[in-house]
Amino acid sequence: MIKPDLDIPIPDELGAVHFVGIGGSGMNGIARLYKAAGMTVTGSDRTDSAYAEKLRALGIPVAVGHDAANVGAADTLVFTGALWPDNPEYLEARERGLTILHRSQALAWLANRRRLVAVAGAHGKTTSTGMIVTGLLGLDQDPGYVNGGTISALGTSSAAGSGELFVVEADESDGSFLLYDTAVALITNVDPDHLDHYGSVEAVEDAFVRFADAASELVVISSDDAGAQRVRSRMSHPQVITFGEAEDADVRVVDVVTDGPVAFTLVHQGATASATLAVPGRHNAVNAAGAVAVLIGLGFGLAESLDAVADFGGTGRRFELHGTVGGVSVYDDYAHHPTEVDAALTAARTVVGDGRIIAVHQPHLYSRTQLMAGEFAETLERTADYTIVLAVCGAREDPVPGVTGELVSERFHDPEKVVYIDDWQRAAEALAAYAKPGDFAVTLGCGDVNLIVPQLLASLEKAASPQ
Repeated sequence: MIKPDLDIPIPDELGAVHFVGIGGSGMNGIARLYKAAGMTVTGSDRTDSAYAEKLRALGIPVAVGHDAANVGAADTLVFTGALWPDNPEYLEARERGLTILHRSQALAWLANRRRLVAVAGAHGKTTSTGMIVTGLLGLDQDPGYVNGGTISALGTSSAAGSGELFVVEADESDGSFLLYDTAVALITNVDPDHLDHYGSVEAVEDAFVRFADAASELVVISSDDAGAQRVRSRMSHPQVITFGEAEDADVRVVDVVTDGPVAFTLVHQGATASATLAVPGRHNAVNAAGAVAVLIGLGFGLAESLDAVADFGGTGRRFELHGTVGGVSVYDDYAHHPTEVDAALTAARTVVGDGRIIAVHQPHLYSRTQLMAGEFAETLERTADYTIVLAVCGAREDPVPGVTGELVSERFHDPEKVVYIDDWQRAAEALAAYAKPGDFAVTLGCGDVNLIVPQLLASLEKAASPQ
């Protein structure tokens, strides 16, 4: 992949902008805001998508496939972290001496002009960002925002907004979250992920300390997560609000009920407020506490903030229901780290009733699979009733000899609870043969595993039809 040069200055004027990989969950949102700002925007992606269709409807030309000619008359090229150095559009931009920006730099160009709320952490960023945006809208604010997934109730992942606030999901995977001129920083948790970039857990935590201390107004940080607390102990920031279930949390979560959509109470400075969310899972009660803590830091009250956040209805690819066939419900979730898989499937367990949970797990990145195969196996075996492991989605990485999805499946203690299938159609047929009415099938991964969902539904349909 292309490593972004985060030290290069971002010009004040970008001219016409071409996005390579415009159909990505983050890129399409940024492109929409550039268009809304009156700029000339074009883009390309390797495959067509619903995102691309929505962009075309806004008047943004989107080419399918990568070709140097797609760059056209652009003055600036914006690329994703998944782009390879031999991409013809990237090479064309270099040859012509165009301004070349990583997507985080393109987002910083927009966001750094506003009072910025930046949400960072190994897990929960997209949901927490969506909760903050939902809360602000419910409090009669009109924030700009760019999220990593579609906010379901709003039908979009980004909007320009007319208010002073701008909310972003800040990506720590390559250090680019350090680009932002953050006013309020939210840190959901700090796990040892993205070691392919940082090299060590210490380097990951160093980056979070820098991110927190650079916030000009406030840091909101988890009181429960061990990594976040190590970062907290090293921070020098004078204004900090903690949140979570710990007894010393400033915004404390108590009385959690997980039987169905999660219900809970928040306690802050002697005041209490209760809510039931539209989404399941204990982790979402904690995510809501973090969002409410941000709103309190912005000057809003506890009760009004929680009422507004409780209207959050989820985001795309976060335990998202795609259909029910023959009594089998098919969900998709972005979980791609053992902690996220645990949270997603534990939440699913609270609403599945007497049914079983069938995980369809696509390992993401060869480096992560090699490092965490055992942790994935332990988590999946404990939280799912049965797991179908797919081939690794390498994304920005070259294949590593011997690193396949089988590294995960072979670490299960009970081989009857798992199968490794590297062909999607055979995997879909295996799911349909195993599933019974009342079961939940949940695809898991941040690669393209969501694209198997139509095959799963079709196989279930075929299995349910009279022969």
